[in-house]
Amino acid sequence: MSVKPITVDDFEQYAKCFLKKSVFDYYRSGADDQQTLADNVAAFSRWRLYPRVLRDVSATDLSTTILGQKVSMPICVGATAMQRMAHPDGETATIRACRSVGTGMMLSSWATSTIEEVAEAAPNCLRWMQLYIYKDRNLTKSLVQRAEQYGYKAIFLTVDTPYLGRRLDDVRNKFQLPPHLRMKNFETEDLAFSSKEGYGDNSGLAVYVSQAIDASITWDDIEWLKGLTSLPIVAKGILTADDAREAVKRGVSGILVSNHGARQLDGVPATMDVLPEIVKAVDGKVEVYLDGGVRKGTDVLKALALGAKAVFIGRPVLWGLAYQGEQGVEEVLNILREEFQLAMALIGCCNVKEIDRSYVREDRFHSKI
Repeated sequence: MSVKPITVDDFEQYAKCFLKKSVFDYYRSGADDQQTLADNVAAFSRWRLYPRVLRDVSATDLSTTILGQKVSMPICVGATAMQRMAHPDGETATIRACRSVGTGMMLSSWATSTIEEVAEAAPNCLRWMQLYIYKDRNLTKSLVQRAEQYGYKAIFLTVDTPYLGRRLDDVRNKFQLPPHLRMKNFETEDLAFSSKEGYGDNSGLAVYVSQAIDASITWDDIEWLKGLTSLPIVAKGILTADDAREAVKRGVSGILVSNHGARQLDGVPATMDVLPEIVKAVDGKVEVYLDGGVRKGTDVLKALALGAKAVFIGRPVLWGLAYQGEQGVEEVLNILREEFQLAMALIGCCNVKEIDRSYVREDRFHSKI
């Protein structure tokens, strides 16, 4: 790229040219017709900002807390799998970038760096562990215990993936990890997604999930998980008020409103469209976060105005990695921070605590019917 990227979309355009097609397709694609993938981004445009003027915004404070842990801004890094496909340093580059800007990172169970390697790369950086429940419950238990031992501060349990969504590009590409990489938190070739026998004509990851991930999990398994660890549990993948209330009843400490980056069931609503009802349903009993489609600082502002404590970004981090590793991720995070800081000042807020529903209204001319 001859011109320095100045928006998240600029980084994506670079990644599209730079990354191997099957890798870019894996990172970029959503499920089936990708209706929800587009809608995640479009949903932010269905809300309009209503600024207050003549307020002293000469000094602004973007900091907040996630489950009691301070972060420099309400923009955190969500779990994205297999980051070493984007850059040789992968997840260790991402955690160092998070340390530099003072925010937290959620590590994928399917990382190409180990729980321990990421912790050692930035010992004092806030880290959370994303978890799938495997058919092998002892394996699942070991992931949780390793995360707790190495200073991760919460378990984000993915609740929307009993099977993998149908991602057409991955089927066409017969997606699997490049031969020099593996999911490093697992010892055997099958569990590390590096089977030498291959995965047939399907997406290799879809085959992997059907073989390894427990599709029989229920709400009772949150209580089972709570029995393994003293870490707070966050339910990742909630899209309805009923499920949000049930999650609270089962003792979670937070809810991540997520449709898995639109990679599971196509046709589900954009996360921004369901955020207000989920915030209302939990009634302040737990923290609520959002991911999906966050590409601009104004997106962050709108999510916070609708009740999210913070947002998590996924694909933009991968585009930053592809661009320039640690420095690229840091640039993406700083761009979003600067955009959010400017938007917050222009709307008339000095700190994130002042942001509330009064600053946004649904666009009555273009909102969904």
